Amino acid sequence: MEKTLVLIKPDGVQRGLMGEIIGRFERRGLKLVGMKFMQMSRELAETHYGIHRERPFFGSLVEYIISAPIVAMAWEGNNAIAAARATIGATKPVDAAPGSIRGDFGMEIGRNLVHGSDSVENGVNEVNLFFRPEELVGWARATEAWIVE
Repeated sequence: MEKTLVLIKPDGVQRGLMGEIIGRFERRGLKLVGMKFMQMSRELAETHYGIHRERPFFGSLVEYIISAPIVAMAWEGNNAIAAARATIGATKPVDAAPGSIRGDFGMEIGRNLVHGSDSVENGVNEVNLFFRPEELVGWARATEAWIVE
């Protein structure tokens, strides 16, 4: 069963879209196994976005993600990475499909509302970066048979 990290970024929190965003993943059929409302530290932000360290936008990306609270979530499901990324939409909101989170609510790449893991390996690494094992909840969803064959 794949796990993916999804972050509701500061713009999603500030715009009051937390419930809408969480609901889209629930309706998609992914299962929430961990969630935190938190203020991201600079150290965590720099580690999380470390792949971009040498890029010119790294500093502004870190400043943005620590500028206000975020919601960190671990979602689980068959093909969770692909399902979450389709639900989120293209990185550049104006290119995102209508019906996706970014397609419905985003306008600019620097305010694209959510982060989602981009590979199975990164899903594991990112979930482990934000959650200790005891913070993840394994549970049986009563509707599972109606979502997964």
